[in-house]
Amino acid sequence: MKSNKKEKIFENYNPVKDIMKGETSRRDFIKWLGFSTASVTLAACKGPVIKSIPYVVKPDNITPGIPNYYASTMIDSFDIGSVLVKTREGRPIKIEPNFYSEYFNATSSRIQSSLLSLYDEEKLKNPFLKGKKSSWKEVDNYIIQHLKYLSKTKKDIIFLSHSYPSFSTKKLIQDFKKKYPYTKWITYDPISYSNALDASKEIFGVRGFPIFDLKKSELIISFDADFLGDWCPENMAKSYVFNRKPKKNMLQHIQIESNMTITGANADLRLSKKPSDVKKMLLEIFQTIFLGKKPKNKNTEKIVSLINKMRSKCVILADGDQESYELSFLINKKINSLALQKDKYFLSKESNDNEFKNFLKDLDRENVGGLFIHNVNPIYSLPLYVSKKFKKFIKKIPLTVSFSANKDETNEIMDVLAPTPHWLESWGDTHPITNIYTLIQPTIQCIFNTRQFQDSLIIWSGIKEKNYYKYLKKIWEENIIPKSNISSFNEALFHGVVKIKNQESILNSKNFSINEKKIQEYEKKIINNKIVKNFELRLYTKISMGDGSQYNNPWLQELPDPITRTTWDNYLTISHFDARKIGVKNWNSGDGSLNGNCVDLIKKNEIIIKSIPIFIQPGQAIGSVGLAFGYGQKKGKLSKLVNGKNAYRSYENFLTIQDNIQIKKVNKIHKFACVQLHHTTEGRNLVKETDLETFLKYPKEIWNEEEKILTHKGMFSTEKISIWNNSYKEKEKGPHFNLSIDLNACIGCGACIIACHSENNVPIVGKEEIEKSRDMHWLRIDRYYFSKKEKDNKNNEENIYDNPRVSFQPIMCQHCDHAPCETVCPVGATSHGRQGQNMMAYNRCVGTRYCANNCPYKVRRFNWFDYANNQKFDFNMNNPLGKMVLNPDVVVRTRGVMEKCSLCIQRTQYVIGIAKKENRKVRDEEFETACSVSCPTKAITFGDINDSSSLISQKIKNTRSYKLLDFIGVRPNVSYQLKIRNNKKNEIEKMK
Repeated sequence: MKSNKKEKIFENYNPVKDIMKGETSRRDFIKWLGFSTASVTLAACKGPVIKSIPYVVKPDNITPGIPNYYASTMIDSFDIGSVLVKTREGRPIKIEPNFYSEYFNATSSRIQSSLLSLYDEEKLKNPFLKGKKSSWKEVDNYIIQHLKYLSKTKKDIIFLSHSYPSFSTKKLIQDFKKKYPYTKWITYDPISYSNALDASKEIFGVRGFPIFDLKKSELIISFDADFLGDWCPENMAKSYVFNRKPKKNMLQHIQIESNMTITGANADLRLSKKPSDVKKMLLEIFQTIFLGKKPKNKNTEKIVSLINKMRSKCVILADGDQESYELSFLINKKINSLALQKDKYFLSKESNDNEFKNFLKDLDRENVGGLFIHNVNPIYSLPLYVSKKFKKFIKKIPLTVSFSANKDETNEIMDVLAPTPHWLESWGDTHPITNIYTLIQPTIQCIFNTRQFQDSLIIWSGIKEKNYYKYLKKIWEENIIPKSNISSFNEALFHGVVKIKNQESILNSKNFSINEKKIQEYEKKIINNKIVKNFELRLYTKISMGDGSQYNNPWLQELPDPITRTTWDNYLTISHFDARKIGVKNWNSGDGSLNGNCVDLIKKNEIIIKSIPIFIQPGQAIGSVGLAFGYGQKKGKLSKLVNGKNAYRSYENFLTIQDNIQIKKVNKIHKFACVQLHHTTEGRNLVKETDLETFLKYPKEIWNEEEKILTHKGMFSTEKISIWNNSYKEKEKGPHFNLSIDLNACIGCGACIIACHSENNVPIVGKEEIEKSRDMHWLRIDRYYFSKKEKDNKNNEENIYDNPRVSFQPIMCQHCDHAPCETVCPVGATSHGRQGQNMMAYNRCVGTRYCANNCPYKVRRFNWFDYANNQKFDFNMNNPLGKMVLNPDVVVRTRGVMEKCSLCIQRTQYVIGIAKKENRKVRDEEFETACSVSCPTKAITFGDINDSSSLISQKIKNTRSYKLLDFIGVRPNVSYQLKIRNNKKNEIEKMK
């Protein structure tokens, strides 16, 4: 842990205000006249960061050039994570995982990107009353007056919030209710987890999401559950890859789904079925296991056979309605699955659809006198017909208050806007898992005139603690610290996570019994004998956008989708068969972009969504279509660039599966911002893979053949042929860096891409430039489709549309020892370092682009424009606030300069410098790149190959290791580990 225990915590400290009040000495006043950088940090000065301001008096906790790390918890309406926040000169610049925490310690692309939202210049800067800029004093007087009146009328005071599992906030609401007894807290998540929670309550007696630990499992059967995506409150990738190492009892994964997800893409066997057929298959398996019925479907029979063979080493996961969850939970109980943790539950999600529906009824009856909305946007995220009613109801409520950081569709019609700070500016806590608590601490003072909603509650209810920090500390010292594994509140802040000692089981004594009546209920709800000719719609979340709460984040908008490789949009995914049937298609235009037809989405003869672009998706189940949540918002500067559609309009009854959907082609063409237009390797051996049986049975020469070069003397290894006079003896002096990527562990999640953006000041170029293939990503994750028939992989792409195998391959600069880019640079701007890194001297580059033309990996990026200080690229590099996110250790490149991955040379040199000062060798775990730190599955390994004991040395020597395009003879310092699929067992090899 790099944070400092002795750092003093200053709450509500604003020296500028103290000076203005006259509460300071003459000596202090002279100090502040110097306008030190400390004032920029502590008072959140809005001045341009390009001006250099010297310290007059250096703050004790800030050393220029030295980062500080703070443990905290990121939480919004969709994500939660235990993180370390890296700060430089008092400003947060990077989010990294907090490995002290056992859970939620993976930083997804959204968690890391939330940093950029801190520096959004469009955030609400002051409170508003009746549409006019106001003061907190005026707002407080207005609200308190109304609350007192509402107490007399006995009308409900409603707090509508997303899941907010904060122990202290719930105590605060209880204290608030003492003064205003008609207060209610209603949980509303834009994407509801209520079906899973209700099923858990029914089967286990606990309204929490069950925790599945896949480390002991040898077989996963998933029914439309995208568990490597957003199915579970915590991403399950880490426990998934734990047993995916190639060995005899390697985890086998079968996925039955309609949309092509990253979970399905990583499966050993994927069955493509529309949602209703997936549910029927799950029910049939349930009936076979519980009632002994003989399956009608051959695939079902084979899956049941596998379940009976594996029993407790098997786990069943399902998504959809409550019945699907209940069936999967019951099967897991029946087989006594080792994956199911019987005494732990995720408590971070509290969605309750029934409570929310009752709240809507109260609105209709005009029983609500005050409505406080906390960080949700229901007018945007509710289904079309409900949204219209909700908007009408709000206008009749006497007191409406919005706690929000940004303007949105809902707070536009609210009486009071009470702007809240970003989570990096806030205090708080969470109780996300049984017996585990986390803390949230500010890493920068509030940049604008914002206030936490907890502080507002304290003021409005007259609680004796003057601010939320004091209230939080008191609650923890009285209720949590005495029961935990730590001794003080400051120690809890240091670690960010605490555990409760002597944990007790929370299992209810309730025993769920299966009877004939219950089984008949399942059959009645799942088996539909009606012939449905229309489509089934599967709503899903993108890795980048989630529920849309970070819609105005350019890092996320430009993050390519792992499957479709598109950016800046959502679209309707459809199968190749159905696309031909209704006469829609995708095609490449002359400028190199991808185009597609558009359609209207119709239900019950009413157009729900107009002009959605069609994307023909390989592996999409026939009879089904898919649409991503989170797009189609109308507020914020990015809304003008994004042509997305609001999928929530079709989210009826909070069900992700909607039936009886009609599609009608319209006369409109859409241009996609797509970063990869080819789908296959065209027969080239780029992503090497084999099956487990071959891997275990045969030697390396069979499944990982060494690539050789044909010469006039015969075939020779690339190590024995060189046009260079030396063999780089510099490898023997000091560290020589290599990077290894395990294709068995890489799930294609894209967390590494955002980490690279954040660390290396990679610019955002916008949708128009992406359409021209001018993306600036230093790291990309290529996605390839393979036909199940090997002979078809060397032909055209038509063979991949049925149900292809999928592989992901991260590609960055390979840092070749014999780099072809170095020899063609006319000005010597790119050269080779003694540590194995391919270096760039940006101030020498004149932009000939010879290096890019000569790079076989196509990883170099050309700055077509000055992305900084350019109004055409109005993202985060052309305004003073946005520039505060930039890493001062990495230069911002200018127009005409070529740039690429540097293997985070600033990080390697930093740890080498520390080791020199301490007169010791660098420890292996200290060498990390931004991508290797952020990778949730540890697929990326970085280190010194001159250290024979290092992990990277072991990876390089592994029999699965190979170099990409090794036959060229450029000797890259990046290697890959061959992918192994566990799909050659007799029970499943013939499934279709």
